[in-house]
Amino acid sequence: MDSGSRVHPATRAHRHPVLALLRRLHFYAGVFVGPFILIAAVTGLLYALIPQIDAAVHRHELTVDRVGEQRLPLAEQIAAARAAHPTGAVLSVRPPVTAEETTQVTFAVDPETSGVPADYARTVFVDPYTGEVRGTLTTYGQWMPVRAWFDELHRNLHLGAVGRHYSELAASWLWVIALAGLVLWVRHRRRSGGLRRLALPDRAGPDGSPNSRNRAVSRHAAVGVWLLVALLGLSATGITWSRYGGASVDRLQQQLNSKAPAVDTSLSTPATGQHGHAGHHSGTGSGDELLAGVDTVLRSAQQAGLAGPMWLYPPAEPGEAWQAAERKRDWPTRNDAVAVDPVSGEITDRVDFADWPLLAKLTRWTIDAHMGILFGVVNQVVLILTAVGLIYLIVRGYRMWWQRRPVRGTAWAVGRPPLRGALRALGPLPATVLVLTAALVGWFLPLFGLSLLAFVAVDAAVAWYKRRRT
Repeated sequence: MDSGSRVHPATRAHRHPVLALLRRLHFYAGVFVGPFILIAAVTGLLYALIPQIDAAVHRHELTVDRVGEQRLPLAEQIAAARAAHPTGAVLSVRPPVTAEETTQVTFAVDPETSGVPADYARTVFVDPYTGEVRGTLTTYGQWMPVRAWFDELHRNLHLGAVGRHYSELAASWLWVIALAGLVLWVRHRRRSGGLRRLALPDRAGPDGSPNSRNRAVSRHAAVGVWLLVALLGLSATGITWSRYGGASVDRLQQQLNSKAPAVDTSLSTPATGQHGHAGHHSGTGSGDELLAGVDTVLRSAQQAGLAGPMWLYPPAEPGEAWQAAERKRDWPTRNDAVAVDPVSGEITDRVDFADWPLLAKLTRWTIDAHMGILFGVVNQVVLILTAVGLIYLIVRGYRMWWQRRPVRGTAWAVGRPPLRGALRALGPLPATVLVLTAALVGWFLPLFGLSLLAFVAVDAAVAWYKRRRT
C-alpha cells in the first residue's frame, strides 16, 4: 500500500516494524487462507438465498389444504404421527402457530439402521384439523431438508467432522486479516492526507491512470472498510460454532457463568401413570408412556404467557416434567421456557429470556443474525451483500497479488511477499510480547495457532533455502 513512497521497503520495515509485520501477515493469510474464506463466502451466499425456496419446496408438508373449525387434541395428532412412524421415541412436538400450519412431531431414528445421518431426525407433519399425515421429512433441528442440506454444505461441505476444519480455519483468520488490512489502510490514508476518504476508493492512481495498482488497492480497502463490522461478526459467530474454537468459547462462558440457563424438569414426586421402566426420549425406543398430558402441558404453557413458535419436549424418564420452550428467533426474540407437570398442569420451573446473562443474549442474537434470521429479509439482504463483497475482496486480493509478480524471469513467478525482518526490528521485549500474544490466541483458537506455525515454518524454510543458494 506504500508503493508510491520513495523510501526503500527494507528501510520502511525497520522504521515501522509493526506495520511491516501486519503487512506480511495480511499477505500470507490472504494468500493461503483466502481459498477457505472464499468457499465459506460462496456457501454462505447460497445459504442466505435458501429460506424462501425451502418453504416453497416443502409447502405441502408445512401447510394444510383447508383450515377447519377446530383442532384435534395434540394427543390424537401424535397418535396419527405414530401410526405413520411406528419406531423411535418422540423428541419434540411443535404445535402450529398460524391457522394454515401443520403440527410437527419429531421422532428419533437410529443412524445405523435408518440411513439417516447422525444428529438428524424424522419429522411427521399432521393436519391439526383432520389428523391426516401430510408427509414425513428428514430434518436437522428446525430446518427442513433443503435448508439443512445447504446448512451442512456451509458448515462442513458434507464431509462430516473433518470438513468442519475448513470453516473453522476461515472464521479463525477472517478477523485477523480484516483488522490487519484496516490498520494498513488507515496508515496509508493518514500518510497521503486522505483519512476522511477512508471508505472511498481513489478515482485514479498517482500517475492519473484509471487502472493503476493503487486504484485497485483503494477499491479493495474501501470495500473492506464497509464490510468490516459484518466480517468481524461473522468471524466471531463462526468461531462459536466451530469444533475446537467453539469448545474454548464454551469453557469461557462456563467460567464467566454466562451460559444460557435451562429449566429444571425434575419433579418432587413422579407423575401419576408414569411409573415403570421407559426408554430415554432421545433414544430409539418408543417411550410413548411418557407422552401423557401433552394437551395439559400446552394449555399450561399458553396460560403462562408462552406463544408460538413453541416446542414441547417430553420427559426423558419418569419423574420429570415436560418442557415447553419458545423459539421465536426473529426480532423481537422470545426464548422463555417452562417446566410443566403433565398431570396437574403446574408450572414447576421457569426461565425467561429477560433473565439470561447478557453474554448469552448477545450470543443468541449474533448467531441468529449470522443465519439471516434475526431481522428477516433485511438480515438476508445484508448477508447476501456481505458475501458478495467478501468474494470481491478475495478475488481482488489475488488479482493484486498477480499484479505484483516480476515482469522478468520465469513464467511461473507470482507476487512477492513483503520483506522479512520486521519481527527482529521490533526489539526483544515487544517481540516477546507479540509472540506470547500469538501463542495465547493460538491456544484459544487451535486451528489458527497451528496454521500460524505452519506459515512461520514455511517462511523460515524458504528464507533458509534462499540464503543457501546465495
